[in-house]
Amino acid sequence: MTSDGVPQRTGNNLDPWYANYAERAAGLAASEVRALFAVASRPEVVSLAGGMPFVSALPQDLIMSSMDRVMRENGPTALQYGSGQGIPALREHILDVMALEGIQGSVDNVVTTTGSQQALDLVTKLFIDPGDVILAEAPSYVGALGVFRSYQASVVHVAMDEHGLIPEALRQTIAHLRGQGRRIKFLYTIPNFHNPAGVTLSAERRPEILEICRSNEILILEDNPYGLLHFDEPVPNALRSLDPDGVIYLGSFSKTLAPGFRVGWALAPHAIREKLILAAESAILSPSSFSQLVVSEYLSTADWRAQIDTFRGVYRERKDAMIEALGEHLPQLSWTNPNGGFYVWVTMPDVLDSKQMLPRAVKELVAYTPGTAFFADGRGRHAMRLSFCYPTPEAIRVGIRRLATVVNGELDLLDTFAGTGPLQSPTRPGIELAPPTDLK
Repeated sequence: MTSDGVPQRTGNNLDPWYANYAERAAGLAASEVRALFAVASRPEVVSLAGGMPFVSALPQDLIMSSMDRVMRENGPTALQYGSGQGIPALREHILDVMALEGIQGSVDNVVTTTGSQQALDLVTKLFIDPGDVILAEAPSYVGALGVFRSYQASVVHVAMDEHGLIPEALRQTIAHLRGQGRRIKFLYTIPNFHNPAGVTLSAERRPEILEICRSNEILILEDNPYGLLHFDEPVPNALRSLDPDGVIYLGSFSKTLAPGFRVGWALAPHAIREKLILAAESAILSPSSFSQLVVSEYLSTADWRAQIDTFRGVYRERKDAMIEALGEHLPQLSWTNPNGGFYVWVTMPDVLDSKQMLPRAVKELVAYTPGTAFFADGRGRHAMRLSFCYPTPEAIRVGIRRLATVVNGELDLLDTFAGTGPLQSPTRPGIELAPPTDLK
C-alpha cells in the first residue's frame, strides 16, 4: 500500500502488470491443445488436430467476381461502418439457409456477428455472472469452454452417447444443481455432427430435451456450424424450429463457405435480440460491411446449395479414409463414425494418456487434439479428437499409420514396464511451446 492508500502494484519477472488484471483474465489461459503448434505446423507433420475447412474446394472465380462486383457497385458502403445488427440483404439470405433445417424466422431477429464465436461471447456476456452454471455436453467444444471460462462461469457436463445428449442425465444434473441452490443460466449444445464427438442428437430426443429445459426455465444455446454438411441423411430439424422462444440459434458461414470472411449470426427471441445488438455495438460497433456484402453477393449469384454438396463429397471421402485406416491400423481402439461434419472421437484404453502422448506423436510427424481439451473438469485423458476435414485422403492414411506407431509403441512400453502407468511427457519443466492457430 502506498502512502496515499493506493494498493501497491506488484508483478512478476515476465509481466509487470500481472497484479492489475481483472479476475476474469485468469480464464484467458492458452488451451493445452495448442501447446505443440510450433512443431505441428511444419509441412511434414500430418495434422489431424485443426478443424480447418477445405477452402480449396471453393470456386475461386465466383469468390473473386463477388468481391469485384461489391467494390464496383457498392464500394463506399463496403468500406464504411454499418448497422450493428448487420446488412438486411444478408439477413434475408440467412433465413433461406436456416429454412433448410426447418427454421422459420424474421429478418428482424437475426443479428449478424463476426463469426459465430463472437455470438457465443455476446450471449455469455449477457447472461453469465461469476459462478453461474452453464450446462454442456461431455465432451464439448473447446472454443466455447474458453469463452465460458473467461466469464467465470461454472461449466457442468451432461453425459451423451451415440444418440447425443441423454435426457435422463440432463434431468438428474438439473435436479442435483437445483438441490445445491446453484443458478443454471443455459444449456450449450451442438446437436449436429458434434464437435468433438461427431454424433448427432436424435430426432426422438429433441422434443424431450426442449421440454426438460422449458419446464426448468433454462435457455438453450444451439450452436450449429455443421448441420448442412451431412453425408447421407439430413439432420433432424433444428431445436430452434421446435421452440422459437426458448432457443438462441447460432449459425456460421465458416464451414459452408469460408472462415476468412468471419461471418456468423444469432437468431434470438425478440427481447434477447435487442440486447445482443447493444452488446455487439459495444464490442465492435458493427460487423464488417465488406465481408457481409461479399457473402451476400455470393449467395445471390452462386449455386451455393451445389457448393455445399461439393463440400459434402469432399468431407465424406476424407471421413471414409479415416475410418478405414483406423480399422486397419488401430482395431483395438473404438471411435465414432459421423454422418457429417469434421470430427471422429477416438477412445483408447484407460492406461493411455492422449495429452502426455502428444509430444511423441508430433515426433512421429502426426498431430491430434487431446481429449482433455474438451472437458472443463480434467476428464478425457484416454480420448482424442481426429479431424478429417483438411488433409487429403492419402495424408489421412499416412497420419493414422504414424498414430498407430505411437499408440502401439506406448502400449508395448506399458506392457514391458507393467504397473508404471502412462509415461510422462518428455518436455522439460518450465518450457512452454507456442500455441497453434489452426484448432477450432
